[in-house]
Amino acid sequence: MRVHLCVVGRLRAGPERALIDDYLTRFDRTGRGLGLGPAQVIEVEDRKGGGMAAEAVLLRKALPQNAVLCALDERGQVLSSPDFSQKLAGWRDGGTSDLAFVIGGADGIDPGLRDDAAFLLSFGQMVWPHMLARVMLSEQLYRAASILAGSPYHRV
Repeated sequence: MRVHLCVVGRLRAGPERALIDDYLTRFDRTGRGLGLGPAQVIEVEDRKGGGMAAEAVLLRKALPQNAVLCALDERGQVLSSPDFSQKLAGWRDGGTSDLAFVIGGADGIDPGLRDDAAFLLSFGQMVWPHMLARVMLSEQLYRAASILAGSPYHRV
C-alpha cells in the first residue's frame, strides 16, 4: 500500500525536513516486507492566497486516483500508536492500494475536503504547526510499521 502525504506548504531544508526524510526512509525499509510503502510527500502551495478553498483544489489534484483519504484534523479521532498501526494494517488488508494523508495549511482543511475523508485523525486537542504535524505523522508511520513488524522500537 503506497502512502502519500499531501500537504500544504513547501518545506525548506532544515531539521524538520531531515526528520521527515529519516522517518519516511525508515518506514519504507520496515514496511517493504509488510506491504506498506513506499511513502512520498506531495507539497502544494496556493500562491494566489485563495485560502482553504484554493488549497483544497490543489490538494484534490495531488491525491492519487481512488486513494483512501485520511485527513489530519483537530476534530478527528485520537489513536494510540498500536491502534494507528492496526488502522494501517486494516486499510492494507482491505485492499487499499493508495492511502493519502492530508495536512492543511495554517487555517486547516476545507470542510468539503474534510467531509470526503474516510477517516479523520487527530494528534490531540492542541493545535500543532503543520510542519511539525508532518514530522509527527512521519514518525507515527514508522512506529506503526515497527509495531506490525514486531520491532522493539515501540515500547509500552
